[in-house]
Order: sequence, then structure tokens, then C-alpha cells
Amino acid sequence: MYKGSCLCGQVKIEIQGPIESIIHCHCSKCRKSSGTAYATNGFVNTADLIVQEGAEHLAFFEMAPGRKRHFCRTCACPVLSSNDAAPDRVRLRLGILDSDILERPLSHNFVTSKANWDDLDAQLPRYEAHEPGRGG
Repeated sequence: MYKGSCLCGQVKIEIQGPIESIIHCHCSKCRKSSGTAYATNGFVNTADLIVQEGAEHLAFFEMAPGRKRHFCRTCACPVLSSNDAAPDRVRLRLGILDSDILERPLSHNFVTSKANWDDLDAQLPRYEAHEPGRGG
């Protein structure tokens, strides 16, 4: 079982099954909707997803007929995507998870659409907090 929440904590979810087909998506739509270099998504069965709190805070943007991106209307945190053509599963934004997961990403997808500043193989320094010299 996995638990997750949006940035402001109004929406809380629980997943009672596996997360499948996890990928890092570099397509322009995922980059724009996440505001980052890529979005990490995984599929969960609709029956395994429980909105424990804050269902009334969920809103959606319909990208195309029947294809919706659901987000918290308070903090605008992306939560999941649904597709009327596949009602038995949703695509979850893994950044909302508060639990560690067992599953791992399978691939980087749409790499020809990646941001030109994103170097997938960069060997950059790693820090436990802010980089040295950065003010609070």
C-alpha cells in the first residue's frame, strides 16, 4: 500500500496495488504541465486508487476529448491523468507519493522532445540540501 498527497495536503490518496509501467516522460506536454524537465508517471488500476481526503479539491483540465489531467485546485499540484478510453486505470504522477515504492522506472521516453538544457547523463555534484553558497 502506498500513500500520497498534494503539495498543500488537501488531497490525500492511497494505492492498494502495484504501480506499473513507470517512465520518465520528456514530451513537451509533460514538461509544461509539470514545469520540470520531465514527469515521472506510472499506471495504477482505478480500483486500487482511493482518494482518502479532498476529492472536492480535485479539478481537471481536459487535454483532448476524454483525456483529463487532474490536479489540486488549491495548490495546482498535478495528481493523475485519466482517459475515458481506458477507464480501468489512471496515470499517476509519482512525485505526489509520500511512501517509498518497490517498483522502478523502465525508461526515459520522448527523449527527442527533451529540454535542450537537460543532460540525461550529466555527472553533476550532489548535495543533501541546497548547493554551497546559496542563501536560504
